[in-house]
Amino acid sequence: MRSRDDCLALDAADPLAPLRDLFALPDGVIYLDGNSLGALPKVTAQRIDQVVRAEWGIDLIRSWNTAGWIDLPQRLGDKIARLIGAGRGEVMVADSTSANLYKVLSAAVQIVLSDSPDRRVIVSERGNFPTDLYIADSIARQHGFELQLVDRDEIPSRLDDRLAVLMLTQVDYRSGQMHPMAATTRAAHAAGALMVWDLAHSAGALPVDLMGDGDTASAADFAVGCGYKYLNGGPGAPAFVWAHPRHTARMDGAGWRQPLSGWLGHAAPFEFSPAYRPATGIARFGCGTPPILSLAALECGLDVFDAAQEHGGIDALRRKSMALTDLFIEQVEARCDGHGLQLVSPRDPAQRGSQVSWAHPSGGYAIVQALIARGVIGDFRAPDILRFGFTPLYTRHVDVHDAVEVLRDVLESGEWRDPRFNQRAAVT
Repeated sequence: MRSRDDCLALDAADPLAPLRDLFALPDGVIYLDGNSLGALPKVTAQRIDQVVRAEWGIDLIRSWNTAGWIDLPQRLGDKIARLIGAGRGEVMVADSTSANLYKVLSAAVQIVLSDSPDRRVIVSERGNFPTDLYIADSIARQHGFELQLVDRDEIPSRLDDRLAVLMLTQVDYRSGQMHPMAATTRAAHAAGALMVWDLAHSAGALPVDLMGDGDTASAADFAVGCGYKYLNGGPGAPAFVWAHPRHTARMDGAGWRQPLSGWLGHAAPFEFSPAYRPATGIARFGCGTPPILSLAALECGLDVFDAAQEHGGIDALRRKSMALTDLFIEQVEARCDGHGLQLVSPRDPAQRGSQVSWAHPSGGYAIVQALIARGVIGDFRAPDILRFGFTPLYTRHVDVHDAVEVLRDVLESGEWRDPRFNQRAAVT
C-alpha cells in the first residue's frame, strides 16, 4: 500500500498538477464531489463581474451584438464538441439536460415513426438517472410507445425488431460503471434502432467519441449532457445537445420542428414572424433566450480544458482519473476493512468513470455526513451508496490518501452513529 509520501511524490511528478491552481478550492477541504458540482474556476468570478458591470451595466442591450451574447450557445457548443468527439457546429448549449433529452427523444421517435412505424419500444436501464426515465416515459405516453426498463445484462435480449430507441447514460450515476459506447451503439444499430446517450457523467472526465472514429455503425444518433459536473460551469449551468449530422440534414430537408419550438430555434428570430420556421442544423434545438450569466460561467469552465491541452489533454486526464480511483480503492480496502463497506464500482478502471462508490448496509448517509463535517466532501445516493468523484483537473493523490485517513477514523470511532449525522437534508 502506498504511503502519504508516495502520494506526494506522485503529485510532484504529475504533469497535470498546474491545473489545480486554476481553481478556487477552500483550505481544509478535500473535494470529492466534482461529479455532482464542479469546483469554481478562479477566473469565473471576475468574468461574471465583467458581464454584470460592463456588458450588462454599461453596454446594456447592445451587448447581444457587441459582446457576442447571441452566439454563446453555439460558440460554447464548439468547445464541448472537442471533448465528445463531435464536429464544429454540431453541438449547442441550451436549456437543461431534461429539456434537451425531451427534444432528442422526440426527434428519434419521429424518425422511427417515419421509417419503421411498427417499432414502438424505448429501452433504458432500470437504474438510469430518474429524470431520463421520467422524460422517456412522457415521450412514450405521448407517441403511443412502450418504455421498457431492464437491468444492464438484459439489454442484449431487448435488441429486437420492436426496438425503436435505446437510451442509456454512458457512466452510471450510482456505480460509475461505463457502457462501451461504440460496441453498444453498433449493437443498437444492428437491431435497427436509434442510439441516444446521456453524457452527464462522462463529458470532461474521459474521452468520448460520438462519431465512432468514422465508423458509421458506431456513431451515435443523439446525445445530451450537463454543464455543471466535470465541465465546472457552476450550479444549474446550461446543458448541451448533439445530433448526428445525418439527422440534422434530414430534418433540414423535411422542415422538421422539435416540440419545444421557441423563438431562438427559429430560422430568423428577429423577423418576428407569427409562423414558425425551424433553424437549420443543431440550431433548431434552441428554444428560449440564452441565460447569459450562466453561459459566461460555463465558458470559464470549458476554457480550463484549453489549458489542459498543454498538459496532455483529455487522454492525460483519463489516465490520472484511473490512477486516482485505483488508489482510492486500494487505500479503502487496506485501511477500512471490516467496517461494512462494499465496493459497487467496477474494479477494472477501464470499466468505470471518474468516481468510486461504496455501499454500506445501514450507515451510508450518516457516514457521508460525518465525512463532510470533517471537510471531506462526497455525496450519498439512495438507498445505500457513498459516492466519491475524482476530478483530475484538481484532485491530488495526497487528497485520496488524506480522505481515506478521515474515512478510517470516522468508521473506527463510530462517529457516524451520532444522531446529528442521520438528520436527512433536502439534498443528499
